[in-house]
Amino acid sequence: MFNRGGPEFKPRIADRRDVDGEQWGIVDVRPDAHMFYWFYYTTHEDGYLNRPLVLWLQGGPGGSSTGYGNFGIIGPINQSLEPNEATWVQSANVLFTDNPVGAGFSWCDNEDAFTRDGHEIADDMSTFLKTFLAANPELQNNEFYIFGQSYGGKMAATIMRRLYNDVQQGELSLNLKGFAMGNAWTHPLDSTLTWGGLLYWMSAVDENGLNAINDVARLAEQAAHNGDWYESTRYWRLTQQVLWQRTNYIDFYNILNYITFNKYERTYKQHNRHGHKYDLILGPMEEWDLYDLMNGPIREKLEIIPEDVIWDGQSDDVFYFQEGDFMKDVLDDVDWLLNNTDLHVITYQGQLDLICDTKGSLDWVQRLQWPGLPHYNAATVRAFVEPNDGQTDTYVKAYDKFKFYWNLRAGHAVPADMPDAALRMLNRILDDLDN
Repeated sequence: MFNRGGPEFKPRIADRRDVDGEQWGIVDVRPDAHMFYWFYYTTHEDGYLNRPLVLWLQGGPGGSSTGYGNFGIIGPINQSLEPNEATWVQSANVLFTDNPVGAGFSWCDNEDAFTRDGHEIADDMSTFLKTFLAANPELQNNEFYIFGQSYGGKMAATIMRRLYNDVQQGELSLNLKGFAMGNAWTHPLDSTLTWGGLLYWMSAVDENGLNAINDVARLAEQAAHNGDWYESTRYWRLTQQVLWQRTNYIDFYNILNYITFNKYERTYKQHNRHGHKYDLILGPMEEWDLYDLMNGPIREKLEIIPEDVIWDGQSDDVFYFQEGDFMKDVLDDVDWLLNNTDLHVITYQGQLDLICDTKGSLDWVQRLQWPGLPHYNAATVRAFVEPNDGQTDTYVKAYDKFKFYWNLRAGHAVPADMPDAALRMLNRILDDLDN
């Protein structure tokens, strides 16, 4: 039973630190559910009160925003504990949350406390933001955006719809401006069903490999059409396994890379320490393994993490309890926000990503029940170039409040692969330059 605690329970910040432009804390969103956050005040010359507030959501579900998003993608310090010259903190206030509860340094006291679907995730985020803003009321007027990567992009749509309704009902004071879905799991079937075709045209499989991948992907589709969402998730996982077998372990997050034995062995051992059997960390190893970094120096810096809470220790549980919702799309939320609000709705795609590939996103866009879709389809694609060498790094197509960005030479985590181009994209979004 999802325990909200009744009228006697009051969500609260259980512990908090403010140190040198940073703030972090633990919010008890429910009696048995505790959400960790890490907030950075922007270093922009306009001052933090005059710059937007960006909420970053990681994927998975179960990935840690305060770990992966912070040290691996857009935070001020990278995984080697060196300055990130392209950090988004130079343009906006950035709020990382370990969400859903159980991800990263967030934790649940018992199995009943884990969320089962996107609406329960949105409930917790609504509670968290109300609590966070009650402690930081000066941020209520800042323009507010959600940027979600991968499953975080899927969560972003449902969360933003919930927040918009909260604002309309007078339950939340926040200056909502829009949300961005980055290589997002917005329509899982459209992503899964296009894996084989992408690999075929990129010379990673032949016709037999294409057919083998598509055969299993269609089983995931059929299970979803039958309403058996757990079975659809099982076939999705089987599609991944067939794909790996047919490609000799291509990297799901960048199709130009492959998983080598040594790298696979190292990441597999790293994850086995806290129960992972899949969802590998891919890419070159840094000075610190992120697991060791977060459970070592970062835990010591934070001071407020309970001794029995291990960073990423419940991430498998988060995924397990979301399996019945994992393959469901959120087009209803995207459509609703396009048709009923003036919020910016943005999707951006790294062209080398496989797991949430660009073709899948192009397909779901055409499913939208939005009167502006024909105008968007007729819009002209614009190109942007890297200032120093003149190479094109980004395309954008926009109509009204809907924008689609193609990020070239980037994989699943666009700001990690093309940091300068991603920062320029962020600034264009925040300054509303692409309408």
